[in-house]
Amino acid sequence: VQIYYGTIFIFIAAVFDVLDGLAARVLNVYSSIGKDLDSLADVVSFGVAPSAILFQLIWRAYMSEPGALDTPMLLMLPAFAIAAFAALRLAIFNQTSDHQKSYFIGMPVPANGIIVATLALSAMYVEAVNDILFNRFVLYGIIILLCFLMVSKIRFLKWKPVKNTFTAWLPQIIILLTAIIGFPFFNIASVLLAFAVYIVISVFYKHKNETVR
Repeated sequence: VQIYYGTIFIFIAAVFDVLDGLAARVLNVYSSIGKDLDSLADVVSFGVAPSAILFQLIWRAYMSEPGALDTPMLLMLPAFAIAAFAALRLAIFNQTSDHQKSYFIGMPVPANGIIVATLALSAMYVEAVNDILFNRFVLYGIIILLCFLMVSKIRFLKWKPVKNTFTAWLPQIIILLTAIIGFPFFNIASVLLAFAVYIVISVFYKHKNETVR
């Protein structure tokens, strides 16, 4: 139940993360303190909350193994690497955001939160991936991958491209169609498939006239 409500609030936080940016642009109100508060909210919503969820998932994975009661709590601590790397990712973004017009340098922290929330829901409601996601080694691997992606130099696509043309929107359309087409087959796990496509496209997409700094 705690994991379920945690995922719901992460999704709600993602909606408000979009709305607060939209409100700032519409009202034309920007400030350095607002930028810092936004980052603080992001690190809690998409760093600390996902870490708590992963902590619970790792704990459940250990509890399904022999000798579970002797499991030291230190083995759950890697879950909070997500929060630490999210904070680092946001600090880097605040220093380099002016150079990121059509892409993010490193995976956006909200994407990290949504991935973890979807992982948790998939573990609860998609039987095909339940056994996979309740494996502690898989969970540790996911933590390592997400931490790497957040601080990597990979140029991740922004949802709204700079140019409003079909070619510019094509990657986003492919990602959205992946989730829609995959839903009848994978249920909520289709969101994970869409994020996998998002990562692959971001790795190979060529951004013109912009350099990573």
